[in-house]
Amino acid sequence: MPTEKKISSASDCINAMVEGSELKKIRSNSRVYHRYFLLDADMQSLRWEPSKKDSEKAKIDIKSIKEVRTGKNTDIFRSNGIYDQISEDCAFSIIYGENYESLDLVANSADIANVWVTGLRYLISYGKHTLDMIESTQDNMRTSWLSQMFSESDVDNLGHIPLCNAVQFIKDLNPGLKTNKIELKFKELHRSKEKTGTEVTKEEFIEVFHELCTRPEIYFLLVQFSSNKEFLDTKDLMMFLEAEQGMAHVTEEISLEIIQKYEPAKEGQEKGWLSIDGFTNYLTSPDCHIFDPEHKKVCQDMKQPLSHYFINSSHNTYLIEDQFRGPSDITGYIRALKMGCRSVELDVWDGPDNEPVIYTGHTMTSQIVFRSVIDIINKYAFFASEYPLILCLENHCSIKQQKVMVQHMKKILGDKLHTQSPNTEDSYLPSPESLKGKILIKAKKLSSNCSGLEGDVTDEDEGAEMSQRVGKEGVEQQNSLTGKRFQLCKELSELVSICKSVQFKEFQVSFQLQKYWEVCSFNEVLASKYANENPGDFVNYNKRFLARVFPSPMRIDSSNMNPQDFWKCGCQIVAMNFQTPGLMMDLNIGWFRQNGNCGYVLRPAIMREEVSFFSANTKDTVPGVSPQLLHIKIISGQNFPKPKGSGAKGDVVDPYIYVEIHGIPADCAEQRTKTMHQNGDNPIFDESFEFQINLPELAMVRFVVLDDDYIGDEFIGQYTIPFECLQTGYRHVPLQSLTGEMLAHASLFVHVAITNRRGGGKPHKRGLSVRKGKKSREYASVRTLWIKTIDEVFKNALQPIRDATDLRENMQNAVVSFKELCGLSPVANLMQCILAVSTRLVGPDSTPLVVLNLNDQYPTMELQGIVPEVLKKIVTAYDMLPLCDTSACTLLVSSHPSLIYAAD
Repeated sequence: MPTEKKISSASDCINAMVEGSELKKIRSNSRVYHRYFLLDADMQSLRWEPSKKDSEKAKIDIKSIKEVRTGKNTDIFRSNGIYDQISEDCAFSIIYGENYESLDLVANSADIANVWVTGLRYLISYGKHTLDMIESTQDNMRTSWLSQMFSESDVDNLGHIPLCNAVQFIKDLNPGLKTNKIELKFKELHRSKEKTGTEVTKEEFIEVFHELCTRPEIYFLLVQFSSNKEFLDTKDLMMFLEAEQGMAHVTEEISLEIIQKYEPAKEGQEKGWLSIDGFTNYLTSPDCHIFDPEHKKVCQDMKQPLSHYFINSSHNTYLIEDQFRGPSDITGYIRALKMGCRSVELDVWDGPDNEPVIYTGHTMTSQIVFRSVIDIINKYAFFASEYPLILCLENHCSIKQQKVMVQHMKKILGDKLHTQSPNTEDSYLPSPESLKGKILIKAKKLSSNCSGLEGDVTDEDEGAEMSQRVGKEGVEQQNSLTGKRFQLCKELSELVSICKSVQFKEFQVSFQLQKYWEVCSFNEVLASKYANENPGDFVNYNKRFLARVFPSPMRIDSSNMNPQDFWKCGCQIVAMNFQTPGLMMDLNIGWFRQNGNCGYVLRPAIMREEVSFFSANTKDTVPGVSPQLLHIKIISGQNFPKPKGSGAKGDVVDPYIYVEIHGIPADCAEQRTKTMHQNGDNPIFDESFEFQINLPELAMVRFVVLDDDYIGDEFIGQYTIPFECLQTGYRHVPLQSLTGEMLAHASLFVHVAITNRRGGGKPHKRGLSVRKGKKSREYASVRTLWIKTIDEVFKNALQPIRDATDLRENMQNAVVSFKELCGLSPVANLMQCILAVSTRLVGPDSTPLVVLNLNDQYPTMELQGIVPEVLKKIVTAYDMLPLCDTSACTLLVSSHPSLIYAAD
């Protein structure tokens, strides 16, 4: 059990600064000095040693400090040769003096940096009265709340309660804490006081709660937004919600509602104050979940043709284990349909007593009666989604039992069956919206000129491929196998309407002859071949036709293919083995969450529009799509369980985090944090990663938590989320087990920001790299089609496109310059810039240095008299912005009423 106290108040920060810390002092030309910094006991000045300067010069007066800036956000940091070696979370700068000089420092950990930033900000506000102010307000709300709770538990008014009651009390308030850890903390406290017995006093209870239930990373976030208090008032919370969480139209009433919902102390609810406990409750609540709640319901256009959607699909749905010896069971259908699956498979064979059965042919899997499966499908078809369900019927039955199949489907499914013939004048399939509540049969169909009660069609037997050797011969063998014929009865054929199974020949033949209601199935091997050799054709093919991809029959363990390999080609029905957990099913489940888990996800526009061109294997930016930069900071983890089945290290967990990006080849990437040894309860990672996302609509982010073990790293938990569903700001990521269940109280605390690809700004100067030539601006190019009318139209469009590109890039560069002058990183938004610069707009005697003019369409800044050079540069950079966020300026004025501004 670590014995050092957590930093959880401004008083702790001040005391730590008086004791001092070793910090790295960064100078220009890559010079780094190790110095010991400490705060004078009278809290009037900051000193460092050793120093070549006179001791009276190796100090900064607290009064002269203008600003404390976090991160590597000064010219000295940006121009330093070791910029990349410095952690953003450990760096901070003290801006002081009339000339706005900077003292640039790097701590040994993010926690130490936070201590100095927090303490210095308090000192700037309150000077020598800081400790008096802190003592008068520190923990009053928390202490009174816990005292009241303790008194209610101490029914006999003895002044103490049994240890077991105290432990359970704290566990009730923080369910994620382990009982033995709480007990150990109480016993440790008693030992330090040389106390015997197991009774717990109110003071001891409050102290242990303070130690175990205060998350320092949340405390440092709270004081960053508080008006230098130990709580957030309604205006502070408004700032946080707008500047960090990206909420629009926030009012004090909304802030007050949040406070009253999450603040446990009655005093806080009444006064509109959010304490550290209330703030923690809020940040861990569903309101701060990383998943955008807008996507929890159907939020996409459902009136596009069926071929324009990815469809959640199951392979060998009847299996609950492997596909060679495993049992068949109707629970496979229940599970898939409850998970939002919209395409299930029925592999039907002749059974005893004239009752067709379902199992994997040519294998030793068990059998289930066809009628039972249809019953279950009827019951659960629209349990999770009202949109159409596709039954992929692989028919191996005799004519006699085919008729039995028809009777069962008509009798049980009735009007739900969609049997309406396709309209030959249409060019596309109907929409999911128009097919609500309908069940579509995908199967072979007799030709229209077949006049008899039965006829022969091409066989489509996936199971027969089990014995194939996969390779170049495998593709040829598949084509020869599908050449076999079998008898099909007309009654069953008539149940097939807009999902007629046909054999794929080649793309050019399909473009000319295939009907929009005809569906081709592709073995995984064949689909991979087309994805690699004909990526553009495959995408164009899937704009109009449905394509089903099924796993190679060589996957006898029912392992899964990577669905992204085929989604990137636009393949709609990528059939997955739902019974096999792991990365691939995580991707499938995560992907279909983004549209209310209805089983349908609208494909990117570039995959739907007739005139667009997209190659699935692009390894660079996608024409017509604006790439994004995804910034993810892994702050901390909470309550990581020990991996199941591993007992070698007892309860010790050595966690680390992988952040993975899955999407088109150009986007696939992964980065990992360092390992935090022997800490699964609240490990602090404080590591930031950046990813370029070239096709955001097809990208997913996966967080994976692993236990670092010398034998082999073990899986703890994961969470997979589509890029489009990410909420920016400070968010908690819930973790799921290997089989998809939520891990109780286990989560990650992260910060997410999304900027434009060129939002990274000017390249940082790193040694000789500044001599490299500036990268030329990328403009859209147009391919000549040799169709004069079309070529002339697009030729005229080239210059406006170039002008638009220039406008966009100039705007982005101006924004980056403004962010840098405000002392912020490229991740910052304009709201944060305005907040950062607002403290500099008023002189020492409270006279305004800048007037805000709100009369114009966009607010302007007007200098008043002689102002520091730094402020001139900020105003100039602001004027360079073509557009400005009016609400940000309004917020600046409301937060600093002493500013004079011009307005109607």
